[in-house]
Amino acid sequence: MKIICLILWIGVAVVAAFGSYSFFVKNSKPEQSQQAVTPLGAPFNLVDDKGNAITRDDLLGRNHAIFFGFTNCPDVCPTTLLEVASWMKDLGSDADKLGFYFFSVDPERDSPQIMNNYVTAFDPRITGVTGDANEMKKTLSAYKIYAKKVDLGDGDGDYTMDHSAFVMMFRPDGSFQGTISFGENDEVALEKLRRLVKNS
Repeated sequence: MKIICLILWIGVAVVAAFGSYSFFVKNSKPEQSQQAVTPLGAPFNLVDDKGNAITRDDLLGRNHAIFFGFTNCPDVCPTTLLEVASWMKDLGSDADKLGFYFFSVDPERDSPQIMNNYVTAFDPRITGVTGDANEMKKTLSAYKIYAKKVDLGDGDGDYTMDHSAFVMMFRPDGSFQGTISFGENDEVALEKLRRLVKNS
């Protein structure tokens, strides 16, 4: 009798354990899926470096990477765009599966023509994005980008921009894939971009 009871209790324990496991798996999957498609960004109405209207919908449909900077930047921005141009070259045909965008955090000075002259000096496949200052401010907020005007204190009202310095990667549906940090190892950066292309 004791043996039968013991067997029954073991059976109950196994069923309970299986039920708990099933519940955990069932309830953890949606959370993981939700985390994998973290929304970042919002609709915007800006202009590209050729003076054409550009919206968030124009970025969707293929993998894309965005860097926020400005053309008067003395070091971080030109260095990053040099790296982007190098990555595009190393990616070969895979670079055509990615859209690279340079959004200005200083649209008051960065006109479409200035942006065009700037980005094409690195690679003509990079698209510059600028536009109305208030619209860009909302865009920066939607993408969680820090940008602040810093007076140079020369009495002429000249200024520079302090801003976030990383490349943001997105899947074709606009979901956030991750970042490439400023100065990150080229091989690591390329692996992230190849993974973005492969997994999308």
